[in-house]
Amino acid sequence: MSTSSDYNNRQSEKKLGAVFYVSTIIIALFVIWGAASPSSLNSVASDALEWMITSFGWFYMLITAFFVLFVIVLAISPFGNIKLGKDDDEPEFSWLSWIGMLFAAGIGVGFVFFGVAEPLLYYNDPPVGIEPGTRDAALAGLRYGAYHWAFHPWAIFSIVGLTLAYVQFRKGKPALISSAFYPFLGNKTDGKIGKTIDILAVLATCTGVATTFGLSAMQMTGGLSYLTPIPNTTSVQLIIIAIVTVCFMISAASGLDKGIKILSNTNIAIAGILMLFIIIFGPTLFIAESFVTTLGGYISNVVPMALTLTPFSESDWLGKNTIFFWAWHIAWAPFMGLFIARISKGRTVRQFISGVLLVPAVIAVLWFSVFGGTALNIEIDGAGGLATIVDSNVELALFAMLEHLPFGLITSTIGIILIFIFFITSADSATYVLSSMTSRGSLAPPMKIKVIWGLLIAGTASILLVSGGGGLDALQTASLIAALPFAIVMIFLIISIFIMFKRDYSLQKRLQTTADREEVKEEFRDEFLEEIKEDAIDALETPSEEQMAKVTDEMKEQFVTTAKEEWYDEVKDEVYDKFKDEAYEEVKDDIYDEVKDKAYDEVKDDVYDKFKDEAYEEVKDDIYDELKDKAYDEVKDDVYEELKDKAYDEVKDDVYEKFKDEAYDEVKDDIFEELKDKAYNEVKDDIFEELKDKAYDEVKDDIFEELKDKAYEEIKDDLYDEMKDDIINDLVRNINDDDNEDRR
Repeated sequence: MSTSSDYNNRQSEKKLGAVFYVSTIIIALFVIWGAASPSSLNSVASDALEWMITSFGWFYMLITAFFVLFVIVLAISPFGNIKLGKDDDEPEFSWLSWIGMLFAAGIGVGFVFFGVAEPLLYYNDPPVGIEPGTRDAALAGLRYGAYHWAFHPWAIFSIVGLTLAYVQFRKGKPALISSAFYPFLGNKTDGKIGKTIDILAVLATCTGVATTFGLSAMQMTGGLSYLTPIPNTTSVQLIIIAIVTVCFMISAASGLDKGIKILSNTNIAIAGILMLFIIIFGPTLFIAESFVTTLGGYISNVVPMALTLTPFSESDWLGKNTIFFWAWHIAWAPFMGLFIARISKGRTVRQFISGVLLVPAVIAVLWFSVFGGTALNIEIDGAGGLATIVDSNVELALFAMLEHLPFGLITSTIGIILIFIFFITSADSATYVLSSMTSRGSLAPPMKIKVIWGLLIAGTASILLVSGGGGLDALQTASLIAALPFAIVMIFLIISIFIMFKRDYSLQKRLQTTADREEVKEEFRDEFLEEIKEDAIDALETPSEEQMAKVTDEMKEQFVTTAKEEWYDEVKDEVYDKFKDEAYEEVKDDIYDEVKDKAYDEVKDDVYDKFKDEAYEEVKDDIYDELKDKAYDEVKDDVYEELKDKAYDEVKDDVYEKFKDEAYDEVKDDIFEELKDKAYNEVKDDIFEELKDKAYDEVKDDIFEELKDKAYEEIKDDLYDEMKDDIINDLVRNINDDDNEDRR
């Protein structure tokens, strides 16, 4: 018998189409290529990376700066009043809860990995024009760390999140990137072009998430090797990826959504506690000064940093650092955008941008000031040596820094736990998002689709690590290449959102203007008619009542003719609202019969996803009572066959303890009769060997008395014949001995 979960899975599987099959095939082929020939993949990727940086580095720099400018202008423009939802929708979360979730989104694997590593890397290898190993290099390290994680990445995320929230909550479209292209494509968003857009989004997301997988595996392996004898090798990294993959698949299969949420919130608390620990036990004053200096340096230098390239230098610093981060953030944009969109229903555009842009930016500056500032303080004014460690093993940065603080072993262990939990929660969320994106926006993608994406992400991360020798270069290459097509998609997202906002704002403005005009005209309508009548009367020398009435009727007709053309556009919306219900009652039956089948096919999937949970809660008890007996008869045999072995293993010990004495009394006689002969034959030899000596000692005297006479009769003749010669010889010998004695 089909269960409701089976039905849900079948419905979701029906939604699978070109986006799922094409994207999974491309990723699978990539994984197979890397597994079959890692050196070939690495060679091609390296060439592609060099070409990408040389040809499109300027594009990444320019487009990311434009994203920041666009969202700021959007926030301060009249479009900022547009609501992400219906006009009467209210935010689902309070300001405090919403800010807290943005904080959780802002803290992740990237912060933990690069919070210490970036400032130290830039201290040894600063941007062009800064001397390595100087205090200017240290300041640049903190400034660029904040730059790579503050406004620019969150401007990227906010564009995608803003678009998805608008089309989902205000336009009622699926939460897919292709839905945002409705102003360009119309209903063709469900066609080949729309599917191509979604495929590009899926490929970018998969690559971005795989990069995070790789970074997490590198840092966990580095931490374990720093604290234990476990080697820091690619093989260990692959084992960690496999373990984490199994863990988050088990969590997804178990439906432990609440547990994952609790785990995620706990991890945010751990991150906050770890940061507070460093502030208290680290160089507190230096951290405070670093925060102020980093914030000021970032704000005052953000434009030069955003628009500075090195056309007259051979340096690859921007390609390895800034351009990589922009590409990685663009690759993460569909995933982060979907999360931000889902928690932002009911907020205005201005509220959305203010929260998404400002809160994570402040967190980024604080995090890098605390972790990076402490590491630089140790390097410059303390024991030193951190920069050397980071140069050779960037994944050791956090643990090498914590070793210089009190309770280093404990805090390093906490750091590994922090990374592990972030790893699992990010992986679980990412597989859900990818499954939803490849199931036409389904909110309940089937489990097997999640498993497929989990394996593909893990496989992609593993192949990147193997082909790159376990280092960071291969991960950077993948993000740079995969993000380029989606960066172009984001340009059209900006154009699309601008068109939709402009239409929405114009409609709101027109409705407001129409309402104001109608109010004025209603107020002065009678006054206008009296003035027209007076002017007409003055024009007649001796008007009669009949003439006055005629003039009045003519003027009214002229007034109405002129006014109705002028007022049509202004009142049509109000007339529509006034009469739509009446008209609906008149035509609904005819329209219903005409379009019900077509409408049913178009909306059944969306209606199903929207109301299935609500309907389930309303009818589950009635359906249960009605169908339980029938369902039991249909499934009991299948369930019995499926579960009997598992149930047996679970209950056999309890059943044994409960019934062993009772069962023994009932069956012991039958078992004895049935098995005694068999048991005797099996054990008699062993018993004989074990008991023969003991039995001999017990019975030998009795046997001797019983058998001695019988034995004597049986053996006396033989003994006589055997012994007579010996006896005679003994007698002769004795006689001879006596004779000899007499002779003496």
